[in-house]
Amino acid sequence: MVFVICIVIGIITALVGALMGLGGGIVLIPSLLGLHQFSEAFAWATPQAVVGISLVAMVFTALSSSIAYVKTKRIDYKVGLWLISGSIPGSILGSWLNQFMDTEPFLLYFGLVMIGVSGLFFVKRKVTATRVKPQNNRVRTFDIDGTTYHYQFSLWIAILLSLSVGVLSGLFGIGGGSIMVPAMILIFGIPAHVATATSMFMILFISLIGAGTHIVLGHLEWMYALFFIPGAWIGGKLGAMINQRLSGKALEWILRIVLIIIGIRMIFQGLA
Repeated sequence: MVFVICIVIGIITALVGALMGLGGGIVLIPSLLGLHQFSEAFAWATPQAVVGISLVAMVFTALSSSIAYVKTKRIDYKVGLWLISGSIPGSILGSWLNQFMDTEPFLLYFGLVMIGVSGLFFVKRKVTATRVKPQNNRVRTFDIDGTTYHYQFSLWIAILLSLSVGVLSGLFGIGGGSIMVPAMILIFGIPAHVATATSMFMILFISLIGAGTHIVLGHLEWMYALFFIPGAWIGGKLGAMINQRLSGKALEWILRIVLIIIGIRMIFQGLA
């Protein structure tokens, strides 16, 4: 029964994660921590074990969805590689800090992070991606379904942002996408479809480093982690397929709603 539940959770979390470029941790982590509180069969699901499993599952979710996004040419590799440069050391630091956290504060902090990130999407944009004219090598040009987008990014802001996201990724097991995707859309003006695809490309590398750190620290419950891999692979492919059929506005609204719901739920659990 535990195996079936893990497979289902793996598929749902990977689908949601790949659809919005979040990696899936925002669904998998509260699900397992909730089961930990109500079922003895999930007594093993401590915050440290859950984050380790989340990162392992995200490796396969990101790999599966990235393969699909590569075929549709929606990944901005240059931006992704710059953002990865700060995320990897941050992920190692966050994974190390995770071992000092207890369940209740973990839930509360996780929820506050989600609410804060969701609020970013309600900030009015001053410039749309299509109005930025290519003027230097920091301006990127991307074609999606016949529409050409131009967007500009700051190297130093990107590195500092990715370092912070990496710490949160290793600390909370969220893959960093729940912060990186809104940042790419709102700060750099990157189209939603490119932001989600590039985020999954990044999450593949960040999750590998974060998962490796948790393995070294002995946080991973291997027997249970293996249950989530099939679901992560299937859900990753499904999420990428659905993403390509939705508009950018639809993706942004789904992201807003999911982050708010998850954030509120986690805060209530943390205060309970």
